[in-house]
Amino acid sequence: MQAIILAAGMGRRLGELTKGNTKCMVEVNGTTLIERTLNQLQKLHLSRLVMVVGYQSRNLIDFLGTDYNGLKIEYVHNPIYDKTNNIYSLALAKRQLQEDDTLLLESDLIFDPQMLEMLLSDPRPNLALVAKYESWMDGTMVRIDEDDNIVNFVPKSAFNYRETSGYYKTVNIYKFSKEFSTTKYVPFLEAYSKVVGNNEYYENVLRIITFLNSHDLKALRVGDLKWYEIDDKQDLDIAEALFADEEDILRKFYGRFGGYWRFPQMLDYCYLVNPYFPSERMVDEMQANFKTLLTEYPSGMKVNSLLASKCWGVREEYIIPGNGAAELIKLLMEQTSGKVGVTRPMFEEYPNRLDKNNLVTYFPNNSDYRYSVDDLMGFFGKNKVETLLVVNPDNPSGNFIPVEDLHRLASWCEKENVRLIVDESFVDFSEQWETSSLLNDSVLERYPHLIVMKSISKSYGVPGLRLGILASSDKAMIANMKKQVSIWNLNSFAEYFMQIFNKYERDYKRACEKFVEERNDFERNLRSVKFLRVMPSQANYFLVEILPPYKATTIVMQLLKRYNILTRDCSTKQGFDGKQYMRIAVRSHSDNARLVEAFHAIENDYA
Repeated sequence: MQAIILAAGMGRRLGELTKGNTKCMVEVNGTTLIERTLNQLQKLHLSRLVMVVGYQSRNLIDFLGTDYNGLKIEYVHNPIYDKTNNIYSLALAKRQLQEDDTLLLESDLIFDPQMLEMLLSDPRPNLALVAKYESWMDGTMVRIDEDDNIVNFVPKSAFNYRETSGYYKTVNIYKFSKEFSTTKYVPFLEAYSKVVGNNEYYENVLRIITFLNSHDLKALRVGDLKWYEIDDKQDLDIAEALFADEEDILRKFYGRFGGYWRFPQMLDYCYLVNPYFPSERMVDEMQANFKTLLTEYPSGMKVNSLLASKCWGVREEYIIPGNGAAELIKLLMEQTSGKVGVTRPMFEEYPNRLDKNNLVTYFPNNSDYRYSVDDLMGFFGKNKVETLLVVNPDNPSGNFIPVEDLHRLASWCEKENVRLIVDESFVDFSEQWETSSLLNDSVLERYPHLIVMKSISKSYGVPGLRLGILASSDKAMIANMKKQVSIWNLNSFAEYFMQIFNKYERDYKRACEKFVEERNDFERNLRSVKFLRVMPSQANYFLVEILPPYKATTIVMQLLKRYNILTRDCSTKQGFDGKQYMRIAVRSHSDNARLVEAFHAIENDYA
């Protein structure tokens, strides 16, 4: 068995990273792609490696030499790499291709080493590694039948998004027998190149072979094994997260601050959204208007303030919609001066925007991080502040203050001349959600010092829209904030969501009711895990303490690496005093069952 690697391309889409080197010399977490591949190949006791080189070939040859840890390397040069495609590169190695059974690989891949092992251990002589289609995949797709025969290669020009459920992506790693290369592949390669030319892809030859009802080439599914094809900087960034070293992997994932849809098989238990809204009917209506929303300008602040007023029942001059709550938090904190009271642990987006010297922090003196308005009034009555910030339900503790107590706190703040900011982004997850909001004209007018913040992303399940609202009866402050945001701070999709939301309020109510049921069930199941101490929550997450001898980082790492579940290690948050904590979102019933099952598997490993 030999290996052939195609490495002649220029990798233009990687920009400056390939100005002086070919694509396979790009590093992923400090190791070049070609070194990763060769380290895997040299363990297979191959007869030789044939590399087809072109762009910056001298650098690559000097770097690898002709012997890589016992793996003999031969080079084939493509002198017109900038005018041809990979069909020509492979044609240049057609003699070598016919001399032995062959592993054929492309040089811009990073992949789990088990893939090569499963390819070699499979007795079938001609195989293509394939993966079930996912949204990030591009390039050649295939269809396979129940006997793993590849029945069609689907080129880019024939790709149909309505048929993706039947697609598999070629990993661009193949195993060809000497007989298949000699009697079928190379003869068709020569004929195809002669007729069509050299600026094509070698998969097109395989496509023609499948058209002849040949069952020579079988598909071998890679399942959940990780791999990535690196064509541009975004691919490189994703690959560095997927293949990060253990001590670095959480930083890589957490540092993305979302965008986990690029990892379709991963369950995201970090970011907090309603799993039951928007309803399918609402999604269908937005999809029906997708082209218009994509190609037309959104409205400005005047119209969007009107829509926000309609959705949440607050006068236009009292409310400002933002590009997510994050935009409004930044704006609000920039105009906040004097001492600011906070409770820790908390959602750090607020204090991170403030001068640390102006923070006055209350730490609940109990193991569940519960506190009441009496606790807050007692503490901040002695430790004076100009602004008091309350997140309700709190993040990450899940502590909940009933609405009647919030009224007491707001009255106290009026007497003390303290501006009260209440972030109620999670209040719709509480059992009394329909009566717990402060978003009401009469409430805002009763408490002129009150500001209410709400992230629409979370309870309404639409984080991709980037939509948040801030409300206050301080009309001068609201008007000033509206002047400070950009002309089009909301996109058309967020605007349209507000336009049609009221038609789906019944769906939203059912979603919130269903969520409470699921949270209660999830809490019971989490409590069955012996190393978790689960704190009560009225939000869409649970704060759990990881009990000795377990460590939060160890559990989070095992969930990610073994079960592809991303959870949040909160142990380093201020206020936890070095104890071990995780915050776990509430997702759908099936997802939650998968997480609990993973917890029990980890528990059994320690038994």
